[in-house]
Amino acid sequence: MFYSSQEIKKIQENKRHELRYRILDIIIATCALIISAPVLLTIMLIIKCTEFKAPIFFHQKRIGRDGQAFNMYKFRTMVVDAEQQKAALAAQNEVEGHMFKMKDDPRITKIGKILRKTSLDEFPQLFNVLQGHMSVVGPRPPLPDEVVNYTSYDMARLSVKPGCTGLWQVSGRNKLSFQEMVELDLHYIRNRSLKFNFLILMRTWRELTGKGSGV
Repeated sequence: MFYSSQEIKKIQENKRHELRYRILDIIIATCALIISAPVLLTIMLIIKCTEFKAPIFFHQKRIGRDGQAFNMYKFRTMVVDAEQQKAALAAQNEVEGHMFKMKDDPRITKIGKILRKTSLDEFPQLFNVLQGHMSVVGPRPPLPDEVVNYTSYDMARLSVKPGCTGLWQVSGRNKLSFQEMVELDLHYIRNRSLKFNFLILMRTWRELTGKGSGV
């Protein structure tokens, strides 16, 4: 296959952009883990004390860039058999489209409610960033059974790495429908830039510190 000089220039430019995003991801993830280490260790201790025999972390198969599967890490906020209970709760899904969300999910533990409200359960995803599976900013990583129902239009949101935070997360999150999430993700992808990422990170910080409308 032969490329024109313009196409080669575009490919090289995209590679430079991706390298910048990757370097920024590594710097942000590393700094965030170092700064938050005391808090994260405290959370680990609390989870272990409340349910000694249960795991501290929860990992789940998610779909990343170009449809590649990976294990996404979070602090465990649900009972151990949460995945087995999901089918029985499917009829109570509160999000329109190919996602599952419940405001008062009975599977969530007491400490899990606090972690979710403060978004601290998401911090282990920074290890996914260091591994290269995720970016700090990007679309929400979907579950395999969600992607099965995607249209070709929906699949476009998988053209970049998924993120720990993103435009959807700071624009209403669970209050939005699946299709609204897709439109926000595609808007982000079309306008992706370091400046846009910085603005989303600033909005995320405002949400986490209670100065926004809730992540």
